[in-house]
Amino acid sequence: MSSNRTDREKSCCGSLFTFLVAAGFVILIYWAIFQPHHIRATVSSATLTNLTVAPDNATVSYRLTVGLELYNPSLRVPIYYDALDAELRASGGASLGGPAARVASSPAEFLQRRKSADTVRLEFDGSSGVGVPDDVARELAREAGVGSVSFEVDVDARVRYRFASIKIRQKPRIWCWLTVPVKPEGGLRFGGALASGDRCSVKY
Repeated sequence: MSSNRTDREKSCCGSLFTFLVAAGFVILIYWAIFQPHHIRATVSSATLTNLTVAPDNATVSYRLTVGLELYNPSLRVPIYYDALDAELRASGGASLGGPAARVASSPAEFLQRRKSADTVRLEFDGSSGVGVPDDVARELAREAGVGSVSFEVDVDARVRYRFASIKIRQKPRIWCWLTVPVKPEGGLRFGGALASGDRCSVKY
């Protein structure tokens, strides 16, 4: 009986020790990757062309190219970007996408090394015309008339953090707000460019 009890106690101690080592290893990995190594994002540029708003039938056509600078602040962990899914919204939150709009990111996939920055080109093409609510069309027409149009860019990223031989997948979400100065390009069309923008919000 005494021998069996001793064996059970050793087994329990061994299991507890294994658990503590595994938990410590997980905490170490978490610290190495996420404290404080979240992605930083900034709008580096934006170019808007062929913005046309028709408030009478609530449609918007446009082409917008956004340079999104992504920065990896980690000294130890490179980041693999597997996908960037972006959506463009008006300043009030209404989507300017839908079936009539096309979105492309370049590069679509890439490896970001430690302590480095890369710029991703996001292209929003709504030149075929995108239907929006009446109040959104009127607000966009008003903004264009006074010389600046505001947008929200919502990016869902799928990334992998690599620490030694371990890879951890995450889905950070990036929100950017930009106001592009515009001027008439002829007729009802407006366009303009933004040389640099504000830092974006990133949440995990």
